[in-house]
Amino acid sequence: KENVDSRHSRGRGGETTRFHTVNVAQPVRFSRKCPTGWHHYEGTASCYKVYLNGENYWDAVQTCQRVNGSLATFTADQELRFILAQEWDLEETTFVRNDHRRFWVGYQYVITNRNHSLEGHWEVAYKGSSEVFLPPDPIFASAMSEKENVLCAQLQCFHFPTLRHHGLHSWYAENCYEKSSFLCKRSQTCVDIKDNIVDEGYYFTPKGNDPCLSCTCHNGEPEMCVAALCERPQGCQQYRKDPKECCKFTCLDP
Repeated sequence: KENVDSRHSRGRGGETTRFHTVNVAQPVRFSRKCPTGWHHYEGTASCYKVYLNGENYWDAVQTCQRVNGSLATFTADQELRFILAQEWDLEETTFVRNDHRRFWVGYQYVITNRNHSLEGHWEVAYKGSSEVFLPPDPIFASAMSEKENVLCAQLQCFHFPTLRHHGLHSWYAENCYEKSSFLCKRSQTCVDIKDNIVDEGYYFTPKGNDPCLSCTCHNGEPEMCVAALCERPQGCQQYRKDPKECCKFTCLDP
């Protein structure tokens, strides 16, 4: 501050002390806990992404594993409602009708009886998954051979916003070798200001409006953050701060 109250600004010899505030650390708001293209849900501290490329169930499993995730399962109705409310942009795919969309999720239907009607039960595809709810009785999507004893789960939701926000959906038991979009789920993660994923325990600058912040990644959250303050560039009246590089300026003087 300049022209500080005279009762507090007199230095030795009576001269006025001038204070210049160079930069003030702002309250930190972290804007991203998932990589670009993923949807974050606070209730499960998880990230979700629909892959549009049509893959069979087993290939979809591997694709999700490559991004440190798995085909999605759901722990509560609230999580499922969150998924159904999202706009997943599947209109462009050729194997999905425009009014609804289906994608593989992490359940399998085990057939136990083939007498007059198919009987069976749902199982979570991956043992060791956290506690999840199981779907209701499915719709059987296509003709199956007599040899198939396991079908794979597709969740159908709707494109129209009114239907989507009312949570209307269906569960299908489908031939696992059919091609479909699929929904991956992974734990939330630390994402730095340049959209790189940060491993547990490493320092990084989180997404936000302060490129001079350094934090430690812990359980997908930035913790123990330290901010740096930068002096303005010398000999430059008008300048612009780089939004992604700490203490980097561009001089705008002629």
